[in-house]
Amino acid sequence: MSEKFRCLIVDDESAAHYVIVSYIERIDRFELAGQCYNVLEAINFLHQNQVDLLFLDINMPELSGFDLLKTLTNPPRVIITTAYSEFALESYEYWVIDYLLKPIEFPRFLKSIDRFLISLPAEVQAPGGDPEQDDTSPFMVKVDGEQVRIFPDELVYAQSLGNYVRLITTRQHYLASITTTELEHRLPPGRFMRIHKSYIVALDKITRHGNGFVFLGETELPVGITYRRELSERLR
Repeated sequence: MSEKFRCLIVDDESAAHYVIVSYIERIDRFELAGQCYNVLEAINFLHQNQVDLLFLDINMPELSGFDLLKTLTNPPRVIITTAYSEFALESYEYWVIDYLLKPIEFPRFLKSIDRFLISLPAEVQAPGGDPEQDDTSPFMVKVDGEQVRIFPDELVYAQSLGNYVRLITTRQHYLASITTTELEHRLPPGRFMRIHKSYIVALDKITRHGNGFVFLGETELPVGITYRRELSERLR
């Protein structure tokens, strides 16, 4: 991403543009990349420009905001801005960060910005910093249509269940709509390791291990043959 986060507004109402533009201008590290008033304009813009955050209306003439998201193979992060609450559940099928109901108040807008920042890798959240010095930053996952904040310090292990992952934390369990590969990219690699095609564990939560297994407290997990040597070296 660029030094400043580039935002695109897609909405058929000029008043909505005015409000969001005024809010963006009040926040450091964010800048307006463009303004589109229908989906076709937005598609053309996104094909030619880098965008980090999309403020997207749903109910627009001819093509809806959902139609736009269906056409994008690698969409930017999205915050929905709409006057209609009934689209909220459907919107989370497209991995949106937040759902803002018009009229949008500035404090609520700031909360969405915070969710956007939390969803980023730690090194992007704090540019110029050393990611090895702070690997405790939380990340967001979708659980039952809601965005849930996960703290790496609390994660004990994760189990792959196809397109879902069961996250076992020190506080509770979650069934998150995410793949194991996606989860690996969000976890600090120095503290977590895949030990099996189905399991990722927090190395500091391992209480004992042997040839082909690890224990995390009373929970025993298998260690795949291809991971045993690396695990043994990392636990020395």
